Amino acid sequence: MQVIPLSPLDLSIAGLLIIAIALISLRMNLKLERQVMVAAIRTTLQLLLIGLVLKALFTHVHPAWLVLVATVMLTAAGREVMSRQKRRFSGLWGFGVGTVSMCISSFSITLLALTVIIDIDPWYEPRYAIPLLGMLLGNTMNGISIGLDRLTMTAWDQRTTIEGRLMLGQDAKEAIGDIRRESIRGGLIPIINAMSAAGLVSLPGMMTGQILGGSPPMEAVKYQILIMFLIAGGTGFGTMTAVWLGARRLFDERQRLRLDRLRGG
Repeated sequence: MQVIPLSPLDLSIAGLLIIAIALISLRMNLKLERQVMVAAIRTTLQLLLIGLVLKALFTHVHPAWLVLVATVMLTAAGREVMSRQKRRFSGLWGFGVGTVSMCISSFSITLLALTVIIDIDPWYEPRYAIPLLGMLLGNTMNGISIGLDRLTMTAWDQRTTIEGRLMLGQDAKEAIGDIRRESIRGGLIPIINAMSAAGLVSLPGMMTGQILGGSPPMEAVKYQILIMFLIAGGTGFGTMTAVWLGARRLFDERQRLRLDRLRGG
């Protein structure tokens, strides 16, 4: 089956939907028209750029290029995690908590998939490594963002309760335990919903892309199951790590709640 090429006109017709959303936002005074248009422009430019980068990577396969691209992706994801939080940790912690968590979870699971599950040779083949890492980072980023945002906002709103628990003799882990659990739960809900709805409510993107590209449906299904499990693992471990690091950062070595380490509002 031959892939049907898309022309600039085809993409422009689809882009009219974005313009329509922006116009409706303007008419309804939602104040989202600028954000919608900027997001659409960023999507177009970023995807065109990564298309050129991937074309060059496929031609010149080398682990150094893969590491460079992965570092750029991780840095951008870390910045997005920080910018999406209403109250975030100040200083390097604001950037570091999410970035370190994504690095630990997404990179290790991607490496596991490349070397053990898919077992490609060489393991740094960009045709497999970059898409896998991108899907893992994107979904892990969402889970970590939700988890950390819920952690910091709830800790701020319930600071009196937390300090009361500390005064009653609980340690930091006990005082913030229920908030930490709910934060992790919030970060995992999107991927749980995605897995529960896959095949019934929605056809996931990778599976759809493979089918449109001519792959046999059952082979596309098997790859999608693999991706969903990898994403769930990356999101789960990443969110747990980020919330654990964030909860520790909210207290000092004397078990005192330190909300002055947060900024924003």
